[in-house]
Amino acid sequence: ANIGEKILGPGLRELANKHKVIGDIRGAGVFWGIDMVIDRSTREPLAPYGSSSPKMNEIVATCKKNGLMPFNNFNRIHMVPPCNVSSEEALEGIKLLSNSLTEIGF
Repeated sequence: ANIGEKILGPGLRELANKHKVIGDIRGAGVFWGIDMVIDRSTREPLAPYGSSSPKMNEIVATCKKNGLMPFNNFNRIHMVPPCNVSSEEALEGIKLLSNSLTEIGF
């Protein structure tokens, strides 16, 4: 829970402040969900329920290219590191996601 409370939660909320494509962050411990949206005010998902979208596919492909293996489902990316993840590794994962979103203009 310490990694979630001290590293992942605050780090992902900071990420949401930086990237407008992130609509909502929620989670506990080492299981976090990141909603990707077209518009924060309407919360319109970046990918429709039950499907994907070219933009969502681009996010996933860019993350993989940069060394992050995202667990995605529709318009969500789940940040789910192993339970024994170190603080440094968790921060590196957040940084890789941020760099990937910046690279594609989000």
